[in-house]
Amino acid sequence: MGTSVLQLKNIYKSFTGNRVLSDIDLTVSAGEILCLVGGNGSGKSTLIKIISGVHAPDSGSIILNGNVYSKLEPTESIKQGIQVIYQDFSVFPNLTVAENITLGLQLSKGKKFVNWGNVRKEAKKALEIIGVEIDLDEELGKLSVAQKQIVAISRAILQDAKLIIMDEPTTALTNKEIERLVGIIKNLSKRGTAVIFVSHKLDEVFAVSQRIAVIRGGEMIIDEHVDNFDKDKIVYYMTGQEIGVEPFIYEPKSKDPTMQVINLSQKGAFSDISFDLYPGEILGITGQLGSGRTELAKALFGIGKISGGEIRIHGEKKELKSIRDAMKCKIGYVPEDRLTEGLFMRRSLIDNFSAPTIDNKKSRLGLISKKLMVQEAERRVKELSINAKSVDVNAETFSGGNQQRIVIGKWLASDPEILILNGPSVGVDVKSKSEIHHILKQLAHDGLCIILISDDIEELMTTTNRIMVMNEGKMIYHEDTSRIDVNELNIKIVQSGTGEEGDNHNERH
Repeated sequence: MGTSVLQLKNIYKSFTGNRVLSDIDLTVSAGEILCLVGGNGSGKSTLIKIISGVHAPDSGSIILNGNVYSKLEPTESIKQGIQVIYQDFSVFPNLTVAENITLGLQLSKGKKFVNWGNVRKEAKKALEIIGVEIDLDEELGKLSVAQKQIVAISRAILQDAKLIIMDEPTTALTNKEIERLVGIIKNLSKRGTAVIFVSHKLDEVFAVSQRIAVIRGGEMIIDEHVDNFDKDKIVYYMTGQEIGVEPFIYEPKSKDPTMQVINLSQKGAFSDISFDLYPGEILGITGQLGSGRTELAKALFGIGKISGGEIRIHGEKKELKSIRDAMKCKIGYVPEDRLTEGLFMRRSLIDNFSAPTIDNKKSRLGLISKKLMVQEAERRVKELSINAKSVDVNAETFSGGNQQRIVIGKWLASDPEILILNGPSVGVDVKSKSEIHHILKQLAHDGLCIILISDDIEELMTTTNRIMVMNEGKMIYHEDTSRIDVNELNIKIVQSGTGEEGDNHNERH
């Protein structure tokens, strides 16, 4: 490896007396790809903000390109070649690709007038470096998530980035887009640009990293070459314990299905989807982004107009034209984006847990009973092992794993018979993921019907009893999990992103 780009020595940071980071040492060399791994609340985000100048450490030193700092300003961090690409990419949707790529460079040079010829020239140069073609005149808001990410990377390159930090960069990408991103990162490494890659997805960590650093409880637990790790070792260092994976065993509760989906269609989204769902089942649905899986989930929750087919609950045909209709049928939905769709972030646990069933919390006089709301919140906190000192605390203060449990608890409060979960482990650490899976299995054992939508193969294989694969709005594969070969399932999912159809196992269960 080349010379050191970044060195952290004895970094310590606390907030309101609570230690967040303690004696962190870290070195990143030119051209090196370091994966920073840790659970929710481990201190990863705070460490990134210290490197980028957002937070100042209480003690310790930051050395960038040989220059020593006790604290950094964001402008100095950028000047020293540090670029952070956050999950929202910090781009301007109403500006063109070329404008987004070059804006930072224009500002850093203090230019008062824009040379549009140079804007296009510089933007094209940055895209050529990573080997990608995008229409320079296209508005960014019209691009895919992967293309926006490429624009953010191109912008960093144009500002002469010596170290690019990518925070959970693959959350909303398809498998093919992830492969392309891995290729781009490796090309950056060859050019001498260092990369810190932050991810919960261990397959990606092994695919891209040269070194792995694991942080837990604000301390650097281990920092070694990737060859010294396997998945179990990383999980152990992340959690401090070994996490076993038990497959889900379906225990039939009834011969009668709770839900029947018969030739269900939604114009432009999916068509002729059929399956039965029995009490105690966990049905997995997968497929590449754009396969229609999310639209199907929302349609089962009364979001989006059904153009054909029918839904039966306990044998009775139901018209699910709204969320209220779905809730009357005892259906709950946990969305993938818990921040904007799943939670009231600035409201307490009491308010969040009570939201779906507020009418049931009324006293005899017709007023909302705070006592009933508190009791509901305390029950869910205990049931789901949510790390909360008080039910009065706002949802925004919790880690991703706890937030996901809060969303699940919110819908459990409505006493559903069918619970649909879209990406239940997206953005949560390994330990929280395992705990969420345990909760879902227990709910199924208690008789709840669960539909789990995911692109995580391991998650599907260990938490479901049946798996459906969708492609271009159609079901192309449907099989009992116990009879599925993982390689075969991977092939089916890859086909779902290419328009190829596999064998159609669309028989009713």
